[in-house]
Formats: sequence, structure tokens, C-alpha cells
Amino acid sequence: RKNANPWKPTSPGAIARNEALRASKYLGRAIWRRWSGYHRRSRVESKMNCIKLPGQSLMARDFDRQVAELQVRIAVLNGYTALGAPITLAVG
Repeated sequence: RKNANPWKPTSPGAIARNEALRASKYLGRAIWRRWSGYHRRSRVESKMNCIKLPGQSLMARDFDRQVAELQVRIAVLNGYTALGAPITLAVG
């Protein structure tokens, strides 16, 4: 966040977070995002949220079936994405 404040050094993960804050303020937020890969991370997190929407947990107990269940969810999401994508044609 823009108005983020450093954490106390005794809290867990404070050193890494405070270092990220310092770098963000020094470089500027836009450059820091590109430099740290934050944008890519946020896109992955939002896509994982989409995968979890059909159900918060996996129904299958076996690992291979869990993989298959996730592949089905991803196929469904890709189908929805394809439906919403514009179709462009070259003119001329």
C-alpha cells in the first residue's frame, strides 16, 4: 500500500517486508513492481483465487485425482476466458 509503515523487527517476516518497503520508496512503486516481479505474483494470486471459486477445497483425496480435478477447473476457466475474448479479423 502507499501508506504502509514498517513493522517492528520482532514480528515474523518483518525484515523482508521492511526491506521491500525501503526498496519501494527508493525506486518508486512502478519500478519496484517490475524489479521485484510483484505484478506477476499478483496475477498468479488472482488466478489461484479464480481456481478456488468453484469450491474452496478439493473433493478428491488421492493426489492423482486432485491433479485431475484442478485440470478440469482450469479447463472450465479457460473456456470462460475464450468466450469473453474478442475475435479480431484483419480488414483489407
